[in-house]
Amino acid sequence: MSDVAVSRAEPGRSVALNLLISLRPGQWTKNLFVFAGLLFGRRLLDPAAAGLAITACVVFCGLSGAVYLVNDVADRERDAYHPVKAQRPIASGALAPSTALIVAGILAAVCLVVAFQLKLQFGLVAAGYLALQLLYSGPLKHIVIIDVLAIAIGFVLRVVAGAVVIDVPASHWLLICTILLALFLALSKRRHELVLLADGAGGHRRILQEYSPYLLDQMIGVVTASTLMAYIFYATSPETAEKFGTSLLGLTIPFPLYGIFRYLYLVHQKEGGGSPSEMLLNDRPLLLCVALWGLTVAAIVYRP
Repeated sequence: MSDVAVSRAEPGRSVALNLLISLRPGQWTKNLFVFAGLLFGRRLLDPAAAGLAITACVVFCGLSGAVYLVNDVADRERDAYHPVKAQRPIASGALAPSTALIVAGILAAVCLVVAFQLKLQFGLVAAGYLALQLLYSGPLKHIVIIDVLAIAIGFVLRVVAGAVVIDVPASHWLLICTILLALFLALSKRRHELVLLADGAGGHRRILQEYSPYLLDQMIGVVTASTLMAYIFYATSPETAEKFGTSLLGLTIPFPLYGIFRYLYLVHQKEGGGSPSEMLLNDRPLLLCVALWGLTVAAIVYRP
C-alpha cells in the first residue's frame, strides 16, 4: 500500500468497526428491491411470506457486503487517490486486505447456506447474483456498456429472488421497470464520477475513458423516457387492472415522474448521483416521494 493511502488511515477505529464500514450498510437500501414481489404479489399482509422476504433481504445484504469487501480489496490502489473513496478502511490502510477477504468468504458462504435452506430456487438466484457481482468486480466493470448492464441485472436478480422465495410470479412489467430504473441510476453514477474526477477520471477507473458527459446524457435521456413509459404502460394496462381488480394504479404515475425529475435535478444542478442510496436518504423530497409512492401503491393494491 502506498504512503499516500497509509497516511489517510483514521486512527482509533477497531477492526470490527472498519469491517462494518467496509460492508457499507448505508448501501443496503438497494436490497429493498427484494420486497417488490411481496408488495405486487399481494402477499404483504401474509406473516409467513413477509418473514421469508425479510430473511431474503438479509441474505442479499450479507452477499452485497461480501462483494463490497472483495471490490474494495481489488480497487484499493486506485481508490487511494480518489477524493472520497480514499477514506474507505481498505483504501486508507486501516483494514488489512487479507482480513477483508477472509470475512468476505465466510459471510458469502453463510449467506448461501441460508439461501439454499430457504428454497433451492432462491439459493440458485442468490448464487447467480453473487457470481455476477464478483464478475463485475473483476472483468465486467472494464467493458463499456456491459458494466452498467451488469449493475442493472443485479437489481433484476434481487426482484426475482424476492418473488421466488415467496412463490409468486415476477411480472415481466416489473422486471422491465426494474432494469430500466437501475440503468438510469447506474448511468447517473457514471456521469457523477466522470464530472467529479474530471481529467483524472481515467486514472481512477479505466472504463470512464470510454464515456463522456455528452454520451452519458444521451443514454440517460433514452433510459429516462423508457422507464417512465414502461411504468405508465404497466400502471394503465388492462392486464394490471385485471390482476389487482382496479384501474386506480394509474394514480401513482405522478410519483415516478417527480422522483426521476428530482433525481435528474440533483445530478445536474447539485452534482449528486455518486451514491443513489445516500441521495435517497439525504434528500427529503426524494425520500418523501418514494415513501408516498409505496404507501399509495399499497393502499390501491390492498384496498378492501
